Amino acid sequence: MKRLLLGALFLSTALLLTACPQTPPPPVNPAQCPVGPLQVQRVDEPSKLRGLGRFEGEFVPGELIVVPKPGLSLQALRAQGVEPEAELARDLIKVKVPPGREKVQAEALLHGGAQYVQPNYVYRSLRVPNDTNYPDQKPYLNGLLRLETAWDFSTGKGCPPLIAVLDTGILPHEDFQASKYLPAGVKLDVADDDVDPTDDSAPSDRGHGLQVASVLGADTNNLRGIAGTTWGGYVVPIKVFSRGGGATYETLFKGVRLARQLGAQVINISLGGDTYDMGLDEELARARGEGRTIVAAAGNYRPPYPPGYSNGGPVMFPASSPSVIAVGAVDLQKQRAEFSAYGPELDLVAPGVGITLAGPSNNYLSGSGTSFASPIVAGVVALYMSRYASEHKAWPSADQVYTCLTGTAEDLGSSGRDDEYGFGLVRADRVMTDTTYCFP
Repeated sequence: MKRLLLGALFLSTALLLTACPQTPPPPVNPAQCPVGPLQVQRVDEPSKLRGLGRFEGEFVPGELIVVPKPGLSLQALRAQGVEPEAELARDLIKVKVPPGREKVQAEALLHGGAQYVQPNYVYRSLRVPNDTNYPDQKPYLNGLLRLETAWDFSTGKGCPPLIAVLDTGILPHEDFQASKYLPAGVKLDVADDDVDPTDDSAPSDRGHGLQVASVLGADTNNLRGIAGTTWGGYVVPIKVFSRGGGATYETLFKGVRLARQLGAQVINISLGGDTYDMGLDEELARARGEGRTIVAAAGNYRPPYPPGYSNGGPVMFPASSPSVIAVGAVDLQKQRAEFSAYGPELDLVAPGVGITLAGPSNNYLSGSGTSFASPIVAGVVALYMSRYASEHKAWPSADQVYTCLTGTAEDLGSSGRDDEYGFGLVRADRVMTDTTYCFP
């Protein structure tokens, strides 16, 4: 099973915002300060830009910004298949092109007399939650994942997918109430075969399920506690740990089966073992075949490390299953955490060092482990699914989710996919804006 590293309690920090008064300013005394001209002045410095801008991130479909070379007429632009739409400055023109052919048309314009061409990029306000402990989370949630940009597109509330957390169960906490979904009459404790998923595991594991769920979907923007990766509701805790013991093939099988029966679109498993389980793998394959995205922690290791490893160790099961997105952990410097498992089965990495968590005593803790990197990725999956379903009126397939996350990951380590980092660091901002892998 996963081991937790729990640190000291974080101190809450309040953020106070003040509004500017709407009183009109006093009249200016020219004798006391300089007063500029009150008429619009023409400023027309020639652009020094050359070449091609970056065709990535979000931009307006079917529009380009062009700096023509001297002598290139509007008629010549039209002859190249573009339609001038607006003159932004003396040598800066916005043109229309066929949507989906922006880069191709930009390259043609460069050959046809343009000095510089770029997309018409889109800029949005960056959504920042008001949770008191968010400043402690911001270095990894925004510094690494760029979640503030992602949240501006969707916080997960539009079409929130049902997310199943297979773990030790749940404990009461002030910051995990609205997001928690406990369907009436359903035996969410598959280990003890009852409807109460309250965590009654051994002291060394107790609170793990709450901590994982809080990383994924803590009640967010509620002026208290921490921010979840997704702000949407419907996080269903499925207890697979027996009283005083761990999880087994039987309980994990029942947990995955129940998640399927409930219609969970995302399944997070922050647990692992060191042996391949063919029986459980078959059930995982069934879930993925139905379109469900399964995310699991790659595994944690402490010294002495397995033979052949100076740190870390091989990817544990079920993360090593081909039906699962296996997630390792990195620190704030984007370096693989020394405890984090790695190998050919690793798909992605996410922050997993110094993560702020909801604690089992209704408090807040700092913890490290791939157990917490996994629900971060599961939360990004939920954000993507929410926006995709809002726009397409259907859930993306498991293959679409995998392609989106791996295709937009920030490459770390050796160029391309490697065993230390998989396809790289999950990037929420790219997931929510990419038009090649995510929203083609």
